[in-house]
Amino acid sequence: MKRVNEYKKLFNVTPETTLRDLKSNYRNMMKDWHPDKFLANDEKAEEAEMMSRKIIDAYHFLVSIAPETRQANLEEYQITTSETRIVEYKHKGLLLEISFSDGTTYEYFGVNERLFTKMHNAEKQFRFAKRNIFNSFLYRKSKKDLELATA
Repeated sequence: MKRVNEYKKLFNVTPETTLRDLKSNYRNMMKDWHPDKFLANDEKAEEAEMMSRKIIDAYHFLVSIAPETRQANLEEYQITTSETRIVEYKHKGLLLEISFSDGTTYEYFGVNERLFTKMHNAEKQFRFAKRNIFNSFLYRKSKKDLELATA
């Protein structure tokens, strides 16, 4: 959740922010922080390099969790979370990563240790997740899928 909030703050995201607004903010920020704007020996060049990487990462992340993106991929998500089984899952902090038998992986944000433990100890983890996690938490399709697809 820390990452989500940090990126939303960086881009001044509100509930009304659209993908078009996000793209506009991204372009304006990159105009200010693009590394090519600074000379190699300029002290701001290194800061610009780091900031531009952060802006790019934040943009891609925010696009992946945007309501418009989630709506566009809703049918695929519903099929995955209703018809495939859980192959593997990991929990770190408030992030739960679940890999499914169809090869997709989703990240769920804000899942606390207590809820994760309940899922882990449940007789049927898929059933527990379906009732308590899949439609209750902010999620995004993980980059892990893209890495596996290109490998």
